[in-house]
Amino acid sequence: MSIQKMISEHPAVGSDYNESLGLAVKHAMYCAAICNSCVDACAAEDMDMSRCMRLCSDCSDICTATYRVASRRTDENRSVIRAMLALCVKACETCAEECEKHDNPHCRRCAQMCRECARDCKAAMEDLHDEAVA
Repeated sequence: MSIQKMISEHPAVGSDYNESLGLAVKHAMYCAAICNSCVDACAAEDMDMSRCMRLCSDCSDICTATYRVASRRTDENRSVIRAMLALCVKACETCAEECEKHDNPHCRRCAQMCRECARDCKAAMEDLHDEAVA
């Protein structure tokens, strides 16, 4: 199953499918799951990972809210979608910075996914802005 196909099949979308927004939605979903898993793995570490766990939890929740809002296309609210994407970028960059401080596989994977999600959310914001200006 593909979230991109699901969004593109929405009756309000038709030929107006926004590829960058679809990719941002997809990566926000993945990022939410990976951050959530990282929190659990951090809990099993022998050192104090409380800051990492907090930032990963926040990032997971923000990514979840972002993909949910951004995947709705009926009477879409682009200004709210852009605000959610911007918040997702901030949460992902903050989480990635923290995870990059830790030398374990789950934090490295989480940081990588956060960087990808932030990059794709930035691209989607730019495309939404360009669509509004055009």
